[in-house]
Amino acid sequence: METFFLEKHPHVELCDLLKFMGWCDSGGTAKAVIAEGQVMVNGKVETRKRCKIVADMNVEFASNKVVVKASE
Repeated sequence: METFFLEKHPHVELCDLLKFMGWCDSGGTAKAVIAEGQVMVNGKVETRKRCKIVADMNVEFASNKVVVKASE
C-alpha cells in the first residue's frame, strides 16, 4: 500500500489523486474510470469525480491502494 501526503492542503479531489499517483495518464481518464465505478474509497464504490479525499481515507483502483495522510 502506498501513502499520499496532503501536506498543508485540507483535501485532494479523487480525480486529481489518481493522476498524482500515476494511476491514470490524464484527468479525463481518471474521471472516466471513476464514473465507471472502478474506484473504491474506504471499501465502497465512489462515482463522484471530485469527491474530497481527506486524511485517513483509503483509495483503491486496479489493484493499487493508497492511504491518505495529513503530513509526513
